[in-house]
Amino acid sequence: MDIDRFWNIIESARSSATISGVLFDAALVELLAGGTPQEILEYAERFDEVHDALYRWDVWAAAYLIGGGCSDDSFMDFRAGVIALGRDWYERTALDPDNLAEHPAVIKAASAHVDEALFYEDVNYIASGAFERLTGNPHAFYEAWAEHRSADEQDSDATDMGEDFDFDDADEMHRRLPRLARLYLGALD
Repeated sequence: MDIDRFWNIIESARSSATISGVLFDAALVELLAGGTPQEILEYAERFDEVHDALYRWDVWAAAYLIGGGCSDDSFMDFRAGVIALGRDWYERTALDPDNLAEHPAVIKAASAHVDEALFYEDVNYIASGAFERLTGNPHAFYEAWAEHRSADEQDSDATDMGEDFDFDDADEMHRRLPRLARLYLGALD
């Protein structure tokens, strides 16, 4: 599955969720379960690629501001939530995570002092849910995934997360993510 097909699937599920009123993750599971096991594995492969590409300190800092803190597990959920926003917001975030200061859900959450915007854990498990729906076996995905990944010969190079910095340093956050910092921390004195 190429990257355009991946994003078309995400956008189709977003559209279906809007029209039908179901949650995005349910719409995406339903859409993928209508395909083949191989298509689900290929979706999972692309998901991992775009998910891993957001594994950077600047994106984590954005998640930290938006979430009022952000653990390792929560950062996984945040990256899944950014993917669920669709290709446009994903690319804007990948280019500069401070762009999230313009997203309506982030603006609303900041003004309401809600720290759950964009964290979407269930999106991490779409492929396994679709595989289970298709096969009826809750373990089938993990067995197929292990086989698929071993045949794929993945690089094990460590990810370059960029420059690490102190998320609790308000001045640093204002310097690196000025719009998000204004939303969540207020103006600098």
